[in-house]
Amino acid sequence: MSDPETEGKTSIQVIERMMRLLDALAEHSDPVSLKELSRGTALHPSTAHRILNDMVTCRLVDRSDPGTYRLGMRLLELGNLVKARLSMRDAALAPMRDLHRLTGQTVNLSVRQGDEIVYIERAYSERSGMQVVRAIGGRAPLHLTSVGKLFLAADEAPRVRAYATRTGLSGHTQNSITDLSKLERELHHVRQHACARDNEELELGVRCIAAGIYDDSAKLVAGLSLSAPADRLQDSWLAHVTDTALQISRSLGYQPKEDGAII
Repeated sequence: MSDPETEGKTSIQVIERMMRLLDALAEHSDPVSLKELSRGTALHPSTAHRILNDMVTCRLVDRSDPGTYRLGMRLLELGNLVKARLSMRDAALAPMRDLHRLTGQTVNLSVRQGDEIVYIERAYSERSGMQVVRAIGGRAPLHLTSVGKLFLAADEAPRVRAYATRTGLSGHTQNSITDLSKLERELHHVRQHACARDNEELELGVRCIAAGIYDDSAKLVAGLSLSAPADRLQDSWLAHVTDTALQISRSLGYQPKEDGAII
């Protein structure tokens, strides 16, 4: 019978060795031989070789000529993603605070990660009266959130159907959309109006409105949402959310086709 504590220590040891190899590769601009990596990390060549092969499979490391390695493109992709999100948060924070002061309600910045949205920033105060405030780093299903619907609306129909198949469109409240045809109608409305709503679909008593944030290539990269108690949400706030999202998009280099319109 396996020992969970021993397995945990082994996993941590492997991760520690991976980091040593990555640090050693980062010290060189040219591909590095297995022998040099083994010497620089104090790892046995067979151990280093095994871990490097696993990292090659994950694209964290690239194999150059036989027996030589360098940092992989996946690290660049992840680094650019982190950089973009940090830049986005910097660009969004002041406008989010302005929107919060204007409405008195919670303002969220979220991005898509797989089949969920992840909350990466928020402007919030106790006076907003929110029953539920999602913590930064919190996650929620795409089809149950206003920002998630923005991302689904940007997908092709086959991808939306694949999402529905993967997730089963499970619901959290009696208002949750759990039927594909109803979701497709909802997404059509989102595309028409360039905004999305959550009508107590994730949490009872909480409604949300959202608009998309776009980068310099006109790609949807995040969503800005305003959350409020269900009986307090005002339709007039939607224009402020849209204007704030456009302001953030412009700071990321986005240029709408028509002035003032988000595409």
